[in-house]
This record gives sequence, structure tokens and C-alpha cells, in this order.
Amino acid sequence: MWREIEPQERREVSIGEHRVVAYSFGAGEETVLLLNGGPGLPCDYLREAHSCLIDQGYRVVAFDQLGTGAADRPTDPSLWTIERYVEETETVRTALGLGKVHLLGHSWGGWLAIDYALTYPEALKSLILADTVADMPHLVSELEKLRAALGPETVAMMQKHEAAGTFDHPEYQAAITILNYRHVCRLPEWPAPVLRSLSDWNMGPYMTMQGPNEFLYIGNLKDWNRIPDLPRITVPTFIVVGERDELTPACAMKMKHALPDVRLNVVANASHMPFYENPAGYYPPLLDFLASVSR
Repeated sequence: MWREIEPQERREVSIGEHRVVAYSFGAGEETVLLLNGGPGLPCDYLREAHSCLIDQGYRVVAFDQLGTGAADRPTDPSLWTIERYVEETETVRTALGLGKVHLLGHSWGGWLAIDYALTYPEALKSLILADTVADMPHLVSELEKLRAALGPETVAMMQKHEAAGTFDHPEYQAAITILNYRHVCRLPEWPAPVLRSLSDWNMGPYMTMQGPNEFLYIGNLKDWNRIPDLPRITVPTFIVVGERDELTPACAMKMKHALPDVRLNVVANASHMPFYENPAGYYPPLLDFLASVSR
């Protein structure tokens, strides 16, 4: 279903002394607000995968978070906190007059969506947690299993480079490339919007909050855990995860057990980008959930 669509509106929103850029598609009464992954990625890959929801009558809004894409790119590392991004999201929602939204967070955007839902529950009609987690220490244990599948010699090599901080070493990068093709996107050729976002990745927020790659968490979110707080999220919630996702189905199940009103969709033949890898397994259940909430 995905395709690249020109936004009807491009809007700059002031965030303190900085600005972010929002993109709006369609004119439906129901709004899907997108929070993309990263941190530090432009919103292109998630925006292009979901702007097609206008075909079903939804308005779709995405924005380049501070430090990404067309937004300002300050270099102050104190800006890269989940709490500040929660307030940025609320500023965008109110500045655009979106009212109550269906909030869709992918990957890091899902962590942000969870904290936003706990802070501004009155702003939501529903919550969609795509390829994300609510317990970072649990995720780290799951990532160790994925890394272990590379074999003990490769794991030892990775640990050596991680201890030395030589993340750019070719042999370390080769191992990360294998993991990316197994658990980030399993397509032989990655879609243009994904490559576009990746080519413009701001590693400042990413290194500060997460780490040097998708399989090592050493940033300021490494101890983040909202599982005990999830019962407070009472809006209808939809969890989607690829069966080979780096943010694994076990992480999705942990969220499912903690949320009071929730559905779970495990997308076959997909990893971290199911909207590109298996559209037939991704879009119909999502649209069914949105329709049920709208009714």
C-alpha cells in the first residue's frame, strides 16, 4: 500500500529557540500522528509508509524531530532526552490543532509514544506501538540472543570492539550488517525512503540516547522501563511486531500482558519494517483496529 505522496501542508513549529518541520496529508476528521524511530532519523521512512492511510479517510501527520531532517540540528547533548521529546510532541500536536489523535510510534518512536501517553492521556484516541518495547533491560537480553546466533567467535569479536570503542572496525561492521539484514529489514533491496532516512541520520541524538548501533544499548535510555506503568494507559492499544524483529515478539508480549485494552499483530516474514517487508500482513489489521476505535 505504501507510496510516496507529496504533503498537502509543510509547517514549521517553534520548539523553544529551535524549530521542527511537520508534514500533513489528507483532510480526514481522524488524525494519525506518526513518531518515527531513531533517535536521529528523518521521518521519511515512516511518513512514506503511512501517508497512504489518507486513502481510508484519515489525516496523517509526521514531523522531523529536533535534530533530524529539515528540523534544526543543535549540538547540545542535553537536548537529547525522552522527556524533552514528549514536550516537543505535545507542542506539535497543539500547534497544528490536531485534537485527539491516533498516535503511532515506531521503534524509538514507540518509547516516546509510551511516555507521551502516560503524560498526556487526554490527547489520545488510540495508541499504536509498532516494532517497539517498553522494557530496555529486557530488550538487551533479547538482543544477546540474536547476537549469539552469529556464533561464539563473532560474539567475542564484537565484545572486543565494544570494549575498545572501535565500532567502525570493518569486522565489527560486517557483523552489524548481517544482523541488520536479519532483524531490521529482510528485503534484498531496502526501499528508497528507508535509505533516504538512513543516509541523513544524525548520530548525535542516537549515540546520546541509544548507542552506536541497533544491537548495543549504552545511552541514557539503557535502563528505561515502563512496564509497571502500562496499566495506566487505558486507550485502545495496538501492538505490531515482525516475527524476526530486532525488538522481538517476546518484548511485544511483555507489553501485551501489561496493557488493559490491547491487540497484538505478529507479522510473518518480516522484521523491523513490516510495512515494507509484508504490507499484506501489516496494513489490514492496522486499518481494522483504527476502524474499530473510530466506530
